This record gives sequence, structure tokens and C-alpha cells, in this order.
Amino acid sequence: MALVGLDTSLFIYLLEDHPSYAPKAARIFDALRKGKHVGLFSALGMIEILTGPKKQGRDDLAAQYEHHLRHFPNLSIVGLNERIVWIASDLRAKYGIKTPDAIHLATSIDAGARTFITNDKSLRKVKEIRVVLL
Repeated sequence: MALVGLDTSLFIYLLEDHPSYAPKAARIFDALRKGKHVGLFSALGMIEILTGPKKQGRDDLAAQYEHHLRHFPNLSIVGLNERIVWIASDLRAKYGIKTPDAIHLATSIDAGARTFITNDKSLRKVKEIRVVLL
């Protein structure tokens, strides 16, 4: 079973039923559900996901999202640690990427994932992990 890092956008596409990207994201989550892969997600992504519903005053929806993600099969949510901070700062210095992107990638690298799935073309320049576009 391969360990794959997941960007927040994949979750948002699925949760908001994006017309173009939700079906593609659904295939990735289906593979996780079936145990074909183990997904890795930075706790920073939880902040990104929960902010939208909370802005709308929908704490109930935020709670549903959080519950769903925390109990999703073969998905690990990983908090920030000193190694991730170090790796993320290296990535920012080397590639000039945004802090959230650096944290997501560093979380995956630190955990030993060989692939990070995103829809952000600008992250393809990162060479420390294979970046795959949705």
C-alpha cells in the first residue's frame, strides 16, 4: 500500500461537489476506502476545510466535515512537528512556495510519502517528492 500526501483542494472538490474535479477526487478517496493507498493529510488542511463552513455560520457543517475526515478509512491527519517545520522552511527557501503549500508537502515528505496529489501546477517544481496533478 502506497502512502500518498493529499492537498486540501481534493477534499474541498469532493465536499463541495465541484463539477469538474469532484469525480476525479472521488476516485482517489475510493482507492483509500478500498485500502489501495494510505492517505496523509496535514492538520493545517483541517483549518482550511473548516474555515468555509464557519464563515457561513455553519458550525454544524464544519463538525460534519471534521467527523467525516477523522473517521475516513486509511487517512491519517498529521500535526506540525519540528521536522516538518524544518523541511517546510527548506522548501520555501528553495522554491519560494507559500507557507501552507510548504507545510502540506513537508508533512508528506516527513512521513515518507513518495507522491503528493494536488491541483496546483506551481508545486510541480518541487523535486523532493513526486507531485501529481489531479
